[in-house]
Amino acid sequence: MSLALAPPLRPAQRVGPDALPCRNFDPDLWFSDSPAELELAKSLCGECPLRLECLAGAVERAEPWGVWGGEIFEHGRVVARKRPRGRPRKEDLARDAVLRTETAARVAAAVGVVESRHALRLAA
Repeated sequence: MSLALAPPLRPAQRVGPDALPCRNFDPDLWFSDSPAELELAKSLCGECPLRLECLAGAVERAEPWGVWGGEIFEHGRVVARKRPRGRPRKEDLARDAVLRTETAARVAAAVGVVESRHALRLAA
C-alpha cells in the first residue's frame, strides 16, 4: 500500500494595491448611478487577482449596491445590468431574463471556487 501526499500548498501571495483596479481608479466609479460607468467598472474587475474573493465576500455580506468582483449589486442581490431610467423596452426585458440566468450561474460558480479554496486551506 502506498500513500500519496498532496503537494504542499504555497503560501498565499500578497497582492499589492497597484494590482487592484478599485484602488487605482476613482472609487465613485464602482458606485455610480450611470449604467455605462458601472459596465466600465465591471470590465476593470475582469483581470483583478482578488475578483473571486471580492465577489464571494459581497454575496456573503449582501452588499446593498455597487460593483463587487465584477458584478453589479443592487439591494443586496446581483443584477445582470443596471437599467437606465424609464420604462424598459420589450426586447430589453427578454435580454435581461437571459442575462439574469447567466449572471446567477457565474456567481454560483465563483462562490463555489472560493469555498473550495477555503476548504483546501483548512484541510492543510
